[in-house]
Amino acid sequence: MLLHKSPELLLPAGDLDRMRAAFDFGADAVYAGQPRYSLRARNNDFKLENLKTGIAEAHARGKKFLVASNILPHNGKLKNYLADMEPVVAMKPDALIMADPGLIMMVRERWPELPIHLSVQANTVNYAGVKFWQKQGLKRVILSRELSLDEVAQIRQECPDMELEVFVHGALCIAYSGRCLLSGYFNHRDANQGTCTNACRWDYKLGDAFEDEAGQAQAIQFDFHKAVQQADQDFVAAAGGTPRHPLADRTYLIEESQRPGELMPIQEDEHGTYIMNSKDLRAVEHVQRLVEIGVDSLKIEGRTKSRYYVSRAAQVYRRAIDDAVAGRPFDPTLLGELDGLSNRGYTSGFYQRHRSQDLQNYLDGHSKARRSQFVGEVGAVAADGWAEIEVKNRFEVGDRLEIIHPSGNREITLQALRGREGESVQAAAGNGVKVSLQLPAELQGALIARLLDEAEA
Repeated sequence: MLLHKSPELLLPAGDLDRMRAAFDFGADAVYAGQPRYSLRARNNDFKLENLKTGIAEAHARGKKFLVASNILPHNGKLKNYLADMEPVVAMKPDALIMADPGLIMMVRERWPELPIHLSVQANTVNYAGVKFWQKQGLKRVILSRELSLDEVAQIRQECPDMELEVFVHGALCIAYSGRCLLSGYFNHRDANQGTCTNACRWDYKLGDAFEDEAGQAQAIQFDFHKAVQQADQDFVAAAGGTPRHPLADRTYLIEESQRPGELMPIQEDEHGTYIMNSKDLRAVEHVQRLVEIGVDSLKIEGRTKSRYYVSRAAQVYRRAIDDAVAGRPFDPTLLGELDGLSNRGYTSGFYQRHRSQDLQNYLDGHSKARRSQFVGEVGAVAADGWAEIEVKNRFEVGDRLEIIHPSGNREITLQALRGREGESVQAAAGNGVKVSLQLPAELQGALIARLLDEAEA
């Protein structure tokens, strides 16, 4: 039997707890960003002290820790960049993830032995680009999300001795691998400076418009969803020729729910409205092909997502990789397990060709937990097996719960709950509440031992 090389499974680390969860559930490496120089300036826990702790813990476990420094800086951030990087480089991260050619040049001149991975923000879409960056001394190129599987395979064939990384799961940007102007245009927070406000996820209403004699867009009452339904009917009913989408090449005005009266003109053609919300990437069914192609690293997006997201995603993609490397067929139940994560609907992105409605989510801008809901995190475990739960969402006695654990998941029907004082309660009311429940016997020892290890560390 021909066995393939196992690619690295690379998970996001928004903080130390999520880093540890990623490693517990099968990640080979994590990536985290500096608040000032990565594209996660907000909701970022990795200032210098935590960065040092994270790198040390990763190396102690035989894992890798990559630091994202992939901002596209204006002049004001160049002056102090090398000085700010000095203590980070001294911590010996396994690589820097970078996008800006000028910063890459500065780092290569100062620390020529430091591995650099080219960020997806650099939008590398062909093998000539990969060869260029290889000549600059970079170790790995993270390919753009806009490539098909066949294009990735061709790049691998043309660049056999360069490490390649691709995204397999997480949020997709409506712009070319993150080069989006919406956030900066609407509220002056630049996505390429790490302060994206996800304007593509806002709750917009779409209105028809016409241009008056002065060339200004004027609103017309218009039901977008009704028009889309009519368009779909027209497509189905069309016979012969190439039917035109009735919404094509028109000008519309959109209004966001938190900005009443601020009508913003946009255009839509037959391919869709690119200002709208993208579905999330899920490519677990393509892991086998990516392994066969010889991709070196499979990356999951989501540094602002929960510890549950990191744990479940690591667990599922770990199984998919291990199955592919061992020659086992793809397990379709993995698709269902990922449905349990909050998502905006899934697409396999550009790996295969789709109609526009398969890529864009025109109806919802927020994540939905479609199959299951993250209800709590396990804290201290008493000797009798009762575990303290920090509640995230409401659950109650009689509910079916799935306990996620690196040794394997367990499903239980909740028989009893205790409140803070040990009193019997019927329900855990919601976020911020602490309750206790009894764990299955086979998990009690493992969880207690793990908590003791963390306390000693």
